[in-house]
Amino acid sequence: MSDFVSNLSLGFSVAFSWEAMAYCFLGVSLGTFIGVLPGIGSLAAIAMLLPLTFGMEPTHALIMLAGIYYGSNYGGSTASILLNLPGTPSSAVTCIEGYPMSQQGRAGVALFMTAIASFFGSICGMLIMAIFSPPIAALAFSFSAPDFFSLMVLGMIAASTLASGSPIKGLAMIGLGLIMGMVGRDLYSGLLRFSYGVDELYEGLPLVAVALGIFGLPEVIKNAGQITGRTVKAKDISFRSMLPTRDDWRRSWGAMGRGTALGSFFGALPGTGGLLASFMSYATERRLSKEPWRFGKGAIEGIAGPEAANNAAVQTAFIPTLTLGIPGDIVMAIMLGALTIHGIQPGVSVINSHPDLFWGLLVSFLFGNMMLLVLNIPLIGLWVRMLSIPYWVLYPFIIAFICIGVYSVNSSVVDLYVLIFFGVLGVVMTTLKFEPAPLVLGLILGPMLEENMRRALTLSRGDYTVFFTRPISGMFMAMAALVLIWTVYGAIKARSVRRDHLREMARNLPDD
Repeated sequence: MSDFVSNLSLGFSVAFSWEAMAYCFLGVSLGTFIGVLPGIGSLAAIAMLLPLTFGMEPTHALIMLAGIYYGSNYGGSTASILLNLPGTPSSAVTCIEGYPMSQQGRAGVALFMTAIASFFGSICGMLIMAIFSPPIAALAFSFSAPDFFSLMVLGMIAASTLASGSPIKGLAMIGLGLIMGMVGRDLYSGLLRFSYGVDELYEGLPLVAVALGIFGLPEVIKNAGQITGRTVKAKDISFRSMLPTRDDWRRSWGAMGRGTALGSFFGALPGTGGLLASFMSYATERRLSKEPWRFGKGAIEGIAGPEAANNAAVQTAFIPTLTLGIPGDIVMAIMLGALTIHGIQPGVSVINSHPDLFWGLLVSFLFGNMMLLVLNIPLIGLWVRMLSIPYWVLYPFIIAFICIGVYSVNSSVVDLYVLIFFGVLGVVMTTLKFEPAPLVLGLILGPMLEENMRRALTLSRGDYTVFFTRPISGMFMAMAALVLIWTVYGAIKARSVRRDHLREMARNLPDD
């Protein structure tokens, strides 16, 4: 207990400095701004603003990037409620109940309850992270190279099969990402691999250029011709109109508690994240409700639960990222890349080797979420007015910032060519409905996966059974196999249901 108190004291001393507070405020402000605007998302924003952190202390850089992440999840619900356009993917479920409430003249109540639920879920997720991260990191010290290899395999399979889209396409993207992760210097011999004479690829494909190319440019291209600005009346949302009724509070507290529990669980699982947590929370509230007919027509518990789950998942996603070096979701994969760029090896040693970074980041969540309450409740009118900005005004500046950010990393024109290549690849993948997130995950985890595999085979003298005979490694491999079997079974069952449905439709067609 004394160690816990001393660690929290260290965290407060780091997070309460004026530099950390300033970067935290900057991060949550940018995150809210980006979350409010549909079509950009936290992932592209973090990748775009990552070069700004290169001159910062690693702790301040991570505090700012984390603020952008959970700030965008706060702001993403604003467009969902007012325009039926999710600012972030995880806020898509908020459209189901938030937009009907807006049409009923209760947009203020929906926005207020969203802020409260997000704050509640975030604070609970922060406490869970503080309690469980040190024991998990201590347990991970007993892991060997085969155990880390198997854990990464489990994380990548979970990310590719449990996420939205086709599991087969997700696995294909993981494989492509692993292949691309082999570009650059060999870990043991130091020789260049698959660089085709381009010396600038000595350290591998540039992460910022790849992330912005595959996420940022396709989003800008897709939305440039679709979002032209919408008229939203900010004067209709006064502070008085935001006050929930006693019935609203009664329906929301239980939903927030259940959503926080679900979000904390799914956020800590590698590869799941806030999107799955928010949809699971919504499905749970609908199933438990004594009045299921209210859902889809403005049920406030259908907002409170998913928002609490989404933001709790954002906080607990840092648990596997900082303790095991396994990203909780794709945004956490970018965070891993940011740690590596700043010279910090992610994994079990972060808490012990850099306690100021871990505990300072943890305490900054408290300050950041308090700032977000100030930004989201009194300043809702400002965010509403921003929604009327035509997208054709924004996207030229977004493209310019993307190019400047990519070039500023290494001052290399090759990085711009990589940006263009992955931008075209991202558009093709979006058209063919391939998820880009598993590719980036494979690219980031590929070198670590290869290092642990080769180290394990060196120690075992080339015996591949070491990944199955060691108890911890064998358990992770068994879990990965179960996830694969469950996913294949679900896909076959879903295809069978669709086939039976089509046969039934064809049987009911009138004969000509």
